Amino acid sequence: MCVDPAALLRKHLGYPGFRPGQEQLVRAVLAGRDALGILPTGGGKSVCYQIPALALGGLTLVITPLVSLMEDQVRRAREAGLQAAFLGSAQEASERRSITDAARTGCLDVLFVAPERITLPPFVRLLAECDVRLLAVDEAHCISQWGHDFRPSYRWIGRLRPWLACPVLALTATATPAVRDDVRLNLRMIDPELVVQSFDRPNLAWRVERCGARENRMRRLYRVIRSHPGTAIVYAATRRGVEEARDALARFGQRTEAYHAGLSGPARTRVLHSFLANDCR
Repeated sequence: MCVDPAALLRKHLGYPGFRPGQEQLVRAVLAGRDALGILPTGGGKSVCYQIPALALGGLTLVITPLVSLMEDQVRRAREAGLQAAFLGSAQEASERRSITDAARTGCLDVLFVAPERITLPPFVRLLAECDVRLLAVDEAHCISQWGHDFRPSYRWIGRLRPWLACPVLALTATATPAVRDDVRLNLRMIDPELVVQSFDRPNLAWRVERCGARENRMRRLYRVIRSHPGTAIVYAATRRGVEEARDALARFGQRTEAYHAGLSGPARTRVLHSFLANDCR
C-alpha cells in the first residue's frame, strides 16, 4: 500500500511526527501484519489505529473497556477526519440501528464497542456484513488472567478472527512478558510486530509520606493539591475512600467530583466532561 503515514499524521492530526513506537505499529498494520504495542500512558495509542483507519478504508473496529470514555474517543477520531461512532447499552434503539446501518453500508470509518458486545450473536452477524479492515484492542492486558484487570469478556475477542480477514492491533500501557504471551495466544495473533516502549516518565515523581490519622491525611492532601496549579486526580482503594476524599476536599473549598464504577453511565459521563473542561479541580 503506497501510503505515507507521516503525511496522514501531519494532514489529519496536525502532528509534525510520530512518537516513539507509533510508526512501527502503523506500518506493520498497513502491511497486513498483526501488531502488539506496549506504550506508556499518554504515549498516543489512539494514533496507532486512527492513521490505519484513514489509510485502509473500510471499518476499523476498536474494542475498549470503558464505555464512559468512548464519547471522547469518538470526538478525537472525528477531529482526525474519521466518521466514528460507538455502541452502548444506554443508547436508544433507534440510535443503535442508525449506527449499525452506517457500519453495514460503509458510511462509518471507526466503531467503538465494549468487549461485552462482541458476545452478542446479532453483533457478530453484523460484523460478517461489514468490511472490517482492522481490529484494534485497547487495554489488551484485560484479556490475560495474569493481568491486574482481567475481563472475561475479552476472551471472546479471539473468536472473531475466523469472521474477520484483517490484522489485529493490540494496545496496552502495562504488560509483563507473561501477559504479552497471553495476549498473543488469546487473540490468535500470527507473528505479531512487537513494540515495547520505555515507561520512564521524567515528568512524574514519587513521594511517600506517613500522615497518621485520616484527618491529617486529608489536610495534607489539600495542601499538596493547593500547591500545584491545574487539575489533579486522587486515587483511593475503595469507592468509599473516593467519596470521602471528595467530601473532605470540598469542605476545604475545592471543586471536586467522585468517579467510580458505582455511578450510573450518565453520571460518569457528566463527571468526565467536567474534568476535561477543567470545571472541577
